[in-house]
This record gives sequence, C-alpha cells and structure tokens, in this order.
Amino acid sequence: MRGLTFYLVDVFAEEKYAGNQLAVVCNASGLSSAQMQRIASEMHFSETAFILSDEKRNGGYDVRIFTPAREMPFAGHPALGTAYVIRRIVADRAISKVVLNLKVGQIPVTFEKDGKSQETLWMKQKPPKFGKIFDVAEISRMLNLNVDEINRKYPVQEVSTGVPFIIVPLKTLDAVRRASMDKDKHLELAKDAQAEVLIFCPETYKKENNLNVRVFVDLYGIPEDPATGSANGCLAGYLSSHHYFGGDLVSVRVEQGYEIGRPSLLHLKAENREGEIQVYVGGKVVLIAKGELV
Repeated sequence: MRGLTFYLVDVFAEEKYAGNQLAVVCNASGLSSAQMQRIASEMHFSETAFILSDEKRNGGYDVRIFTPAREMPFAGHPALGTAYVIRRIVADRAISKVVLNLKVGQIPVTFEKDGKSQETLWMKQKPPKFGKIFDVAEISRMLNLNVDEINRKYPVQEVSTGVPFIIVPLKTLDAVRRASMDKDKHLELAKDAQAEVLIFCPETYKKENNLNVRVFVDLYGIPEDPATGSANGCLAGYLSSHHYFGGDLVSVRVEQGYEIGRPSLLHLKAENREGEIQVYVGGKVVLIAKGELV
C-alpha cells in the first residue's frame, strides 16, 4: 500500500465541502481486494475508487469501487469523481471523454463547459430495468410515514441501471424530511429485493430546483448518502417511464443531501429512444486534497 497517491474530491458539489466525498487511489493494481476493502473502510466515505493503471485497456481505464462494507459493480458519484481525476491527473486535460471499465461494463463520462466556463461532467448509464412494484402500506411502515403521504399516482417500484433502488414518490418536502428508515423492515424487504431506497418529492429547498431527493443505503453500510448518481439514474428512468413531467423527456435539477448538511446538485436527463430509455446524470466535481498512503 505504501507510496500510493490518492485524491479527495467532492462530487455533485457547487463548492468545496459540499456534495458527496470520494477518495480516488491511483495505480492500485498491486492491491488485493481485501486491501482495497480495508482502505475503503478506513476512508469511510460512501465510496472509495481505485484506478488500477494509468494505461488504457479496451479504450477505458480499469476502476474498482468499494463502500466501507463491500465492492460495488457501479456507483454514480465515484464514476464522475474518478473520471475527473483521470482527466486532470492521469490523462490529457484536453480530452472531452473518459471511459471507465467497471464491473457493470464500460461507462463513458463526458465534460461540458457552460457559458461561464464552469464544467459539468456527464455519465451515460445503462438503460434502466424495471422490477417489482411494492405495496404502499409496506413501504410507508418501513419509512415511518403515513400511507397518504406517498403519491399513489405513481408506483413504488424497483429500478436498476446497474444497482437496484426502490423509487418512492412522496407528496411533500415535509414528508421527505420526516422519513426515517426502519432497518428491520428494510432487511425483511431485502429478502425479496436486494435494493436500496430513494424517496423524492416535487417540493424543494431552492426554487430553481425541480425535485428533492433522499437516498438510504443501509445494505451497503451507509445510512444516508448525500448525492447518489446511480440512484438518480434510476430515478431519471422512472420519471421518463411513468411520464412524471407529462412525457418521456426528462431534464431536471435534483437537490440531495440537505438533511445531512451536504447540499448537492445533480442534473438528470432521460428520453425514450426507439423503445429504450437513455439516462444521463451530470454534476460538478471539486478537488479537495492530495495525499499518500504510508
């Protein structure tokens, strides 16, 4: 482990010390899976990413992602944060796309500047797969909410773009704030669906945003995540499939992490193209620190 360089970045952050924290370890091919898991546990962020080599393979960079508890086949904010480190540190800053070789397959990340020269990173996720629809009463008990606080115009449904999440539409920001996960009921539910939980509503803290989101990821050792690219990719597919905004075209700003002091902003795009929903999740990345494993 000694001598390996790592970087700390905040992902889906509009400024430093917001968004979702990520540690990215470079040149990690010499580490075993057990060593990577121990480092991720020590960092104790939602995820830690490991770039195995500075060299490309099949047009992309081999990357592994670990939570404090287990390895992940895919995760959104590590994909963006790792692509940022690769472009800034490993590769040529002039490139406009970085491809990550993850357990779930290749994930492309592109870089887009706006009129103010601020850079947003975009990842194209795998097309969403739609799974089980859940009983509203069962979900309300798990979230310690009343049944009528769930918006029954839309289903409570499992969706996956690589990692499954149960998408729960709520009516109000007050309900989102008060929701709390009953871990025993979640574990009981997980016997049928190994899925984490995303709740959302159309009321927001900031008027320029379209949705407020919270994500509970107890099964991966994270009680609540401040910004979750994988879950929001599932949400984008859900919004498109169920015409939440009146049609299959989705282009929205999502706020997350306000309830745990890590305000985050995610951009979601989705559209049904020839029978397949295309999902994109974007946000900004801020470099925080550089260090060395000793």
